[in-house]
Amino acid sequence: MSPETRGPTPNSSTDRIATLETRIAVQEALIARLQAELAHSRKIFERASNAAQIGVWECELDDCTLRWSDVVYDMFDLPRGSTLDRDEILAFYPEATRLELEDIRSRAIREGGGFSLDAEITTARGRPRWIRITATVECEAGEPVRIFGMKQDITAEKNATLRLRHMAEFDAVTGLSSRSRFQSRMAEASNAAAAGAPVGALMLIDLDHFKQVNDAFGHLVGDDCLRAVGRRLSRLHATSDCVARIGGDEFAVVFGPETPRAVVVRLAGAVVRTMRRPIEIAGRHIELGASVGIAFADDGNSETLHAQADGALYAAKAAGRGAVRIFSGTGGEHLAGARRAAAELTACP
Repeated sequence: MSPETRGPTPNSSTDRIATLETRIAVQEALIARLQAELAHSRKIFERASNAAQIGVWECELDDCTLRWSDVVYDMFDLPRGSTLDRDEILAFYPEATRLELEDIRSRAIREGGGFSLDAEITTARGRPRWIRITATVECEAGEPVRIFGMKQDITAEKNATLRLRHMAEFDAVTGLSSRSRFQSRMAEASNAAAAGAPVGALMLIDLDHFKQVNDAFGHLVGDDCLRAVGRRLSRLHATSDCVARIGGDEFAVVFGPETPRAVVVRLAGAVVRTMRRPIEIAGRHIELGASVGIAFADDGNSETLHAQADGALYAAKAAGRGAVRIFSGTGGEHLAGARRAAAELTACP
């Protein structure tokens, strides 16, 4: 029998099949291992994403189809996997933020770049939240086709920043502006570049007999007195630019140039009368009183205004306290007319 008429050798097809089966088994094992690694990576990513409050989003530019990871759904208080409509999602942003987002998004698409934005939203449950949006535009053949990126919940970070800012700008005891905020306001007025924010007048207020209150009743009662003073002085916010506590028992009120001088002087008298009223704390009637010094910025220059108002305050305290004095701008002396006006004001019931 010739070789051509003989059947296949025992090893030819059997070995080939065995080899193919071995290769398939190896590939299946490799695929299974890669799938397990991918599932593990996804699980790690999801855990890290949940811990960091970072989610992934994607938007197709031709039809605005949105795709979100679960964390983004949670940020907006929407059911995971629910249908997303871009116009409805934009309604969660305040109008100003929405306009800013649309502007920088359009620019990024036009330029093929990206952007980052901290935005405030109100979730589907009505809860305020801050998110940080990062985005990158993906192009194909030079044309933008989709935009994608991450969203991170930064509410806790923003709230902490706002608390720190509040602590820096507002006095913890009285709730009035802090000394640093007062100094910033005065610096703005002194800066020639800050045109449009000049100071018209500065009123300094010093509490009379406050040290005796602390000595007699302790600092807790003293703080209660300061809180009551803060509430009374806060009424000046309606006509002033800044009402601040700038020392232990010293306060400052900044007025813009639009406030008439007569109004400033009248308010100073009102402060003196208001501070004469006893403060009731824990059944005690505590009497303080206040002295007031005023300086007007005739030329809009506030650099020396504090020193001038401080000189007027010193004169008010030297006059027996519970008085108002106005810096005259003439060698540190005070106009007799201003003295008479202050005397009349402080004598009012």
